[in-house]
Amino acid sequence: MQKILLSSTLCATMVCASIDILPTEKRTFEQSKFIPDISLILDASFVNRDIADDEVTHLEIPGIAHGLIGTHGHDGDTHTSNNANNGFNLNYAELVLSSSVDPFFTMDGIFHYSENGVEIEELYFTSTAIGFGTKIKGGKFNSNFGYLNEQHYHSYSFADMPLVYESFLGMHGINEKGLQLQWTAPTSTYLMIGLEILQGDNEQMFGNQTIGFTEDGSISQYADAPSLFVTYAKTSFDIDDTTILAGVSYAKGTTRLDRSDEEENAYAISGDSMLYGIDLTIKHYFNSYSFLSLQSEFLGRKIEGILYSDIDTSVMPYTFTAQDITKTQSGIYTQLIYANNKNWAMGLRYETFLKNDIILDNINSDKPTNLDKYSLMIEYNTSEFAKFRLQYNRNNALYNEKGEQQHVNTIILQANISIGAHAAHSF
Repeated sequence: MQKILLSSTLCATMVCASIDILPTEKRTFEQSKFIPDISLILDASFVNRDIADDEVTHLEIPGIAHGLIGTHGHDGDTHTSNNANNGFNLNYAELVLSSSVDPFFTMDGIFHYSENGVEIEELYFTSTAIGFGTKIKGGKFNSNFGYLNEQHYHSYSFADMPLVYESFLGMHGINEKGLQLQWTAPTSTYLMIGLEILQGDNEQMFGNQTIGFTEDGSISQYADAPSLFVTYAKTSFDIDDTTILAGVSYAKGTTRLDRSDEEENAYAISGDSMLYGIDLTIKHYFNSYSFLSLQSEFLGRKIEGILYSDIDTSVMPYTFTAQDITKTQSGIYTQLIYANNKNWAMGLRYETFLKNDIILDNINSDKPTNLDKYSLMIEYNTSEFAKFRLQYNRNNALYNEKGEQQHVNTIILQANISIGAHAAHSF
């Protein structure tokens, strides 16, 4: 018995020494624990729109936005909206990598693939190591402005972005390089306050680049970056089986909109902008899978600066007409979603613009305000990794080049399928 015990002791000692069994904090780096979570998401659709593709690209929301649907060229790049064409659309593929870096940082990368190329949609580090309810994020990321901006298309309840978001901020929203600081209060009710310092490259509303640069001068000089600042406060609380989320957001930055290279109606705007938003979401659960959700957001903006029109780029320096401009515009969307179980859901959405005031040299331009859109959808989820959605849109917000209101009807059959490990979506 003593020999056996002695042998076991020696064996245990030798084995321990050979495989270096040490306390966790003294072990060397183990790569297997830091292999990134990887997922790939496919979004495709079949579209039937009662207007030809070459006509829909010329439609605009007067005084607010143009080129929301279809494929457009700008600054040497090709921009294609989701569900752009009648027939089949491969909207995008999204590759997501996510992992812990060390005890202090995590890192996430989201890469957006389309038929026109590849771009880094998000690439950022996150740290909560400071403690005291503080979180820091740095890199390129979707701003936490409002409720919808942080989310990706595949987590939307509808197949397209609300008009007020896409018109004010473009199809990517506020997606910027910069730094984010958030603080969560140590209270029983969720309260988070955030501040973001961003580069300010958003091409739909903000921007800081020189407009019309040539050796002989420019139309408007650049603004110092970073030039976009965002702040917000968000809260949430429960009443029995109902959760209520609310938030207020504010963004302020410089504006450099350069459309001087466009073949039709070339223009540019240089000035300053502010954007403010209010969001409210109420979600009532009937059981683990069945719920009724009401979601609404109001966005308002004000742009003040100089409008450069009648731009002639064939001469040096460029010639143009300059006017003082003030744009005060606002819009809202409201959607109601009912999920019967984990497979079936249906919903409706209403969108409209509430204000569309444009003042040029102290003269108010008469712009239409009857700009609304209605959407209905039904969705089937085979699992959490695959969903199929049938959606109908009635868009009354678009006008043609003759100033005639168009009533565009669209049917979208969307397929959204993912593989791999993917982080949970926002509530």
